[in-house]
Amino acid sequence: MDYVKPNQVVANMAEAGGKKSRLSIMRIIISGMLSGVFLGYATTLAYTASTQTGLDIIGAVVFPVGFVMVLLLNLELVTGSFAMLPMARFRNKTTVPLIMRNFTWAFLGNLMGAVFYAFLYVLYVTQLGHVSDSALIEQIIAVAESKTVAYQALGSDGMIIVIVKALLCNWMVTMGAVMANTSTATVGKIAAMWLPVFIFFGHGFEHAVVNMFVIPAGIMLGADITIGEWWVWNQIPVTLANFAAGLVFTAATLHFLTKE
Repeated sequence: MDYVKPNQVVANMAEAGGKKSRLSIMRIIISGMLSGVFLGYATTLAYTASTQTGLDIIGAVVFPVGFVMVLLLNLELVTGSFAMLPMARFRNKTTVPLIMRNFTWAFLGNLMGAVFYAFLYVLYVTQLGHVSDSALIEQIIAVAESKTVAYQALGSDGMIIVIVKALLCNWMVTMGAVMANTSTATVGKIAAMWLPVFIFFGHGFEHAVVNMFVIPAGIMLGADITIGEWWVWNQIPVTLANFAAGLVFTAATLHFLTKE
């Protein structure tokens, strides 16, 4: 049997988190850029599927392909590290300064990769500026605006909503990383990690790295969003809430349940 029991899963993740925290800065940045690009690919695939079928749930079904690529290649995705590296700290496999070092450079790498893919995708979807109206363009703009100015219009209630959605999101994203470690077989890893990632995307929750693609892409396509609105009403609160979810809901909880 290739099933790995929870106690061993957490021990393995803590060990892996310790190693991740000691990677070179260049390796973290390059791995982070690839993660940002792959999640951008997954997002546009999901939007293509939903616009072609008229069913958003189909987009959610296909979206996890990006996470599969990231996790199987052991790349740097800051939202996944929000659980794995704290697990390593709880098990005395790393230090807080090393964790913050990884978070900082992984975040930057994810951002660089996501924005780079957004730029290339906009060139494609607009046919170098010759197309300004299509179902995909309209969807990306609508999603980008729903993730920023729609919250802003609600004031403090909008900020609470975005934080709650980000907490709910990364609870499932980090559980995807956990579930991937419940099997030693590639097929088992894919099937296990697919489930929670499908859940988060199907609900339309807020994921920091996905938003690093979709909001800049929306801005490039003409969405009525400023850079400040992107960061104040989405990127900053979403990143912080994603971290809180990974730390408390996944890392601390599973550490407590499995410690001997």
